[in-house]
Amino acid sequence: MKQILKHLKHYKIESLLAPFFKMTEACLELIVPLIVTKIIDYGIGFSDKAYVYKMGAVLFALGATGLISSVTAQYFAAKAAIGCGTSMRNALFAHINRFSFSDIDEIGTSALITRLTNDINQVQTGVNMVLRLFLRSPFIVFGSMIMAFTIDVKSAMVFTVVIPLLFAVVFGIMFMSIPVFKKIQNSLDKITLLTRENLSGVRVIRAFNRQKKEAEDFEKSTASLVKLQMFVGRISALLNPVTYVILNLAIIAVLYKGAGEVYAGRLTQGAVVALVNYMSQILVELVKLSNLIVTMNKAAACSKRIEAVFDKAPTMEYPEKEAVLNDSENAVEFKNVSFFYNGSKESAIENVSFSAKKGSTIGIIGATGSGKSTLINLIPRFYDCSEGEVSLFGSNIKMYSKNQLQNLIAVVPQKSVLFNGSIKENLLIGNRNASDEEICTAISTAQAEEFVNSKDGGIDYIIEQDGKNLSGGQKQRLTIARALVKNSPILIFDDSMSALDFATDARLRSALKETLHGTTVFIVSQRVSTVKNADLILVMDDGRLAGAGTHDDLFENCGEYREICLSQLSEKEAAK
Repeated sequence: MKQILKHLKHYKIESLLAPFFKMTEACLELIVPLIVTKIIDYGIGFSDKAYVYKMGAVLFALGATGLISSVTAQYFAAKAAIGCGTSMRNALFAHINRFSFSDIDEIGTSALITRLTNDINQVQTGVNMVLRLFLRSPFIVFGSMIMAFTIDVKSAMVFTVVIPLLFAVVFGIMFMSIPVFKKIQNSLDKITLLTRENLSGVRVIRAFNRQKKEAEDFEKSTASLVKLQMFVGRISALLNPVTYVILNLAIIAVLYKGAGEVYAGRLTQGAVVALVNYMSQILVELVKLSNLIVTMNKAAACSKRIEAVFDKAPTMEYPEKEAVLNDSENAVEFKNVSFFYNGSKESAIENVSFSAKKGSTIGIIGATGSGKSTLINLIPRFYDCSEGEVSLFGSNIKMYSKNQLQNLIAVVPQKSVLFNGSIKENLLIGNRNASDEEICTAISTAQAEEFVNSKDGGIDYIIEQDGKNLSGGQKQRLTIARALVKNSPILIFDDSMSALDFATDARLRSALKETLHGTTVFIVSQRVSTVKNADLILVMDDGRLAGAGTHDDLFENCGEYREICLSQLSEKEAAK
């Protein structure tokens, strides 16, 4: 609720005008039965056509004014609700972007997508309904009861019994349905996750003929959601029938009581019609109120889920003041570093220590799952180490501001991610101020010049979503070019040459050596040939540093490295 109020405060005028015009409409609606009473008792009772026409004109004026008030209220309510939803969505997106990788792993990508889309839409609908009906419906209910008392106290006593009974039914059903709506939103999270995985992994699913199994899993999840929705639907479905039964019995009681009063001469026929009209108004407003409560339940459940994300503070804080770069000979230094992923009892890397000198090339090799990617993810501070210290240029990494850290390090991720847009637009993500000449130089160094020039428009060629109109090797070379455009003193390749053939890989490494003077380069690879000529090679084995040194030293003294070399090269080639 606090987040709704926070973002709704920018629309204070609209939030006040919407209920004001709705209340104006409600007041006019309460007057209508009194006009009808006069038409029946005086106009029809005395056969006065002129009076009937005059009162009819008054009814028409009340109806027209009520319509204008209703439309105006709807306009302001919609403007406030959409504005609140938009503001909340923008704030939530900005808040999520402050999360570290650990925070996102903890909440889950699918849950965050649901909160940004479905949950905020539900809140937006709830705000709209509340501004229009939250004051109007109770006002009509209690106003009708008060107006009934002004007509006849004895007949109006029926209202004092009916209204509390109806509120008991409405709020009883509300409290029963609130917990179920929370479960429904959690089920939507799971369905969003399955949908996202299936759409992104459609090629793998078809390659392994998993369509039937995935369809069955999806049907199970949707069946669970349907079961919850059916349960809450049955509860909510009780609302209208029960309220209609109670109110229709109340109308019968009013007619029975009113008929006796009319027969005794203490009440007019028009007054009885007015009492029935007021009871009918209560019926209509309670139906609206029931729908409002169902919508409010959904909005309340979604609001709590959204607030849970807002209440989660980013675990990784950055200082505002930029750190001073020391004259350290080491660009990167790990001191007894260990790291645990969220919820894991076993360390991903353990007690790792090494120093990478400025301008040197560091190769990182090891078996799958040995901790290579985890190790290099600590350098740009995607995660904070659990134990030990990571230093950049002689200062603890936690002393650097976010912008400073991002300017110091360029990363080529393991998975090649490109966005819909031109090649130039994708490369400018690395450096917004890069010139066309710098972009072309980066493309040439990344060995992408030939295929870029072959595309229609060259660097203005449009890439489809996720680079679907490019091959794996082409995507990798463009992501490498994007990092090169950044021109950072530290460059990290996270197994980002795996889709390149050996000849292209060799040309790329040769071009990097010629152009990256003074840049500290980290290369994670499964290929011995890729890291063989590095100034320092780190051998990872099950999260620990099994060896560190040059190729010759490790081949002679590190069993794990020797085993990797001999699995890819002959002993003669490995010993060269």
